[in-house]
Amino acid sequence: MEHIEHLGIAVRDLKLSIPLYEKLLNTPCYKQEEVESEHVITAFFQTANNKIELLQATSSESPIAKFVERRGEGIHHVAYSVNDIYSEMERLKNDGFRLLNEQPKRGADNKLICFVHPKDTSGVLLELCQEISK
Repeated sequence: MEHIEHLGIAVRDLKLSIPLYEKLLNTPCYKQEEVESEHVITAFFQTANNKIELLQATSSESPIAKFVERRGEGIHHVAYSVNDIYSEMERLKNDGFRLLNEQPKRGADNKLICFVHPKDTSGVLLELCQEISK
């Protein structure tokens, strides 16, 4: 893992949360994107080398909807940038970590993603992110 790629924050309503984070971070939301496979709409903010992703559920079946229902709004995951998601997934599996995906899938912001089970990471959901070549 190279560096933290972004922090994912679960929210109930992007219409309320985007202006709040624009004011808080003093920067505009640079991108919104729907990820149908995850049943979410995302909104991204960039400040210096840091990136924040807000996530709003589009369905009650969304992991984000379930998270917000159980825990309320807040930090959902920490995403790490990787050079080779396949080899990183294999390394983690060999070291005994449970992955929530057998294969990487397309995520927001032009990334391949995979999640690591929070029960194996002291309660923190981790996301692996690899930039998709253009």
